[in-house]
Amino acid sequence: MLGRRAWLIGSWIAAVAGGCAWLPRQAVVPMPVIRLRADPQRRADVLVVMLPGAYSLPREFIHQGFVSRLHAQGFAVDVAIADAHLGYVENGTLLERLHDDVLLPAQREGYRRIWLVGISLGGFASLGLLMRQTASIEGVLAIAPYVGPPELLRQVATAGGAQAYSAQAQAGGDMQSELWVWLGRMTPQLRSRIHVYTGSQDRLIAGQRLLESLLDAEHVLEVQGDHDWPAWNVLWSSWLARAPWPRA
Repeated sequence: MLGRRAWLIGSWIAAVAGGCAWLPRQAVVPMPVIRLRADPQRRADVLVVMLPGAYSLPREFIHQGFVSRLHAQGFAVDVAIADAHLGYVENGTLLERLHDDVLLPAQREGYRRIWLVGISLGGFASLGLLMRQTASIEGVLAIAPYVGPPELLRQVATAGGAQAYSAQAQAGGDMQSELWVWLGRMTPQLRSRIHVYTGSQDRLIAGQRLLESLLDAEHVLEVQGDHDWPAWNVLWSSWLARAPWPRA
């Protein structure tokens, strides 16, 4: 069985080198969250939870204009940016902390429509959280997601895709294998909640295309670019042109 550090095996290390800085940090409890309202006077109906890449800081979503462009286009959407960094992966609590420190407080505040926007490792966390908390999450935008180490992706491809892999996989696997079993058994309704956007030269493109093959064409977008902010910014702008979120 793969251990907790299996999320960092092989090409994962190389893949996150672009667009990310090495920022080892302690996995504190509760997980820090930056909360930004579209209207300071009232809670919006929709909350967008942003999850950064493995070596990124939460404020990069702000510095790169993700939040300002969202609100400049008139979306009546509140934002929560979680500091879901590698420390939580290494101690095995990433999904637990996201549930306890992000989803539950949002639900207590009254949010009933929650979307996840995750980049790279954040995309993987978004899919894992949807798997574990299906009833709580309306949709996921996974931007350039990490979806498993090369050996697992080869197993999925050799099996003939996620659906065939899910029929062959043994119970009790690691988190990454569990995700692919779940992906292979998704209902059409669940598939309709997932959107995958990435750069066509992304270092993780092989796994991303395995995931894309499960989705309808309108839920998939590839643009020129690799695993870095220039491509991610283009993808975010494309998403904002079609996002199913209310406007003020």
